[in-house]
Amino acid sequence: MNRSLKTLFASGHILKLLIPVVFICLAATAAAQEGAEAAQVDSGDTAWILTSSLLVLMMSIPGLFLFYGGMVRSKNALGTMMHTFFIVALITIQWVVIGYTLSFGSDIASFVGGFDWFGLKGVGPEPNADLAGTIPHYAFMTFQMTFAIITVALITGAFAERAKFSTFIIFVLLWSTLIYDPICHWVWGGGWLGGMGALDFAGGTVVHINSGAAALAAAMLYGRRKGYGQQIMTPHNLPFSLIGASLLWVGWFGFNAGSALASDGLAATAFVTTQVATAAAVLSWTFTEWIVKGKPTILGAATGAIAGLVCITPAAGFVDPLSAIAIGVGGGIFCFFALSLKAKFGFDDSLDVVAVHGVGGTWGALATGLFASVGGGTGLFFGNPGQLWIQFIAVAATWVYSFGGTLIILVVLKAIMGLRVSSEDEELGLDLSQHNEKGYSF
Repeated sequence: MNRSLKTLFASGHILKLLIPVVFICLAATAAAQEGAEAAQVDSGDTAWILTSSLLVLMMSIPGLFLFYGGMVRSKNALGTMMHTFFIVALITIQWVVIGYTLSFGSDIASFVGGFDWFGLKGVGPEPNADLAGTIPHYAFMTFQMTFAIITVALITGAFAERAKFSTFIIFVLLWSTLIYDPICHWVWGGGWLGGMGALDFAGGTVVHINSGAAALAAAMLYGRRKGYGQQIMTPHNLPFSLIGASLLWVGWFGFNAGSALASDGLAATAFVTTQVATAAAVLSWTFTEWIVKGKPTILGAATGAIAGLVCITPAAGFVDPLSAIAIGVGGGIFCFFALSLKAKFGFDDSLDVVAVHGVGGTWGALATGLFASVGGGTGLFFGNPGQLWIQFIAVAATWVYSFGGTLIILVVLKAIMGLRVSSEDEELGLDLSQHNEKGYSF
């Protein structure tokens, strides 16, 4: 070692030079580790979202197709079930190719997503910090896919027992692409409703008002079933419907609690409020029916459960359990009396989609503006009257766009392809006329 180095070490100057270098290296290493940790997938959150995706898929198959299939006449059971089953396959492909990017791609004029994720380009097993930073992008995409599936499946209850299957396929593709995907983007994908502060935890506007408004348009354009009002059209298999409603109730925990996008306290809040509101709606519907009609029915109790689930969906992560009870009680009563609207106005909504999802979703979205108090939302009753006005705008915009857009789609399809089966085929039943098979052989 030469004399200058010996002098440097002896004087301690070398330590003064090395210490900052060491700290810089340590800081860089820590920052790199922090960045790596931020990009890592959380196994608990991922397990919950994958489980929730399965629960929501179960809501469609077999939940919804059993619920709907049991409520129609036996000659239309398979045709009704086929609608939901086929939608699962059709919307899966539509979502992968274009639906996901239109819903969650880079914002275009606050109206729809861009084409940056067309065909899932750029979507993979790594997290996307802007959407859900602790779960794989694939997991988020799949979870949202199950929402897109069930939303359009709900509409089929409005035109059950008379829809032409070939036209139905085209309608599902057009409606999902032109109606569902933009509204999803408005609320959850960076569009204008989310930007103005509209609260929709799990789909009050995106799923329920959207499907309810479309169902009203469909019931009007398809017209009444043959013999409606003159023939008795009672459900052919109420045990099917009760099993379906039960599967919907259980699956809805994935729908609502899964929308927390993490296995955390917010998910637990949504879990509790979902159960409480549903129970309250079953009770309020059952007792209202008992008072008005003289006897409580199992179909009424099941429908009340669905009403409660619908009503709490937009509020699940924003309200406490007592508020959830109030929302559920209101939902059961409002949706029960809304059933009389189709008789009053003369439209044939076969399976009461408008009364349960349209009216229930509207009440739930507005009630969120009243009762929100946790999870980053504050409503009228907790000091923020402006939130109720924002909720009203979201409700009105969804009703107008979905109802008007669905009318246009159906008018065009009616002119080109026809919406309904022939009178003879309707009399024969959709199972034989559309699918050449029977649900039951005696």
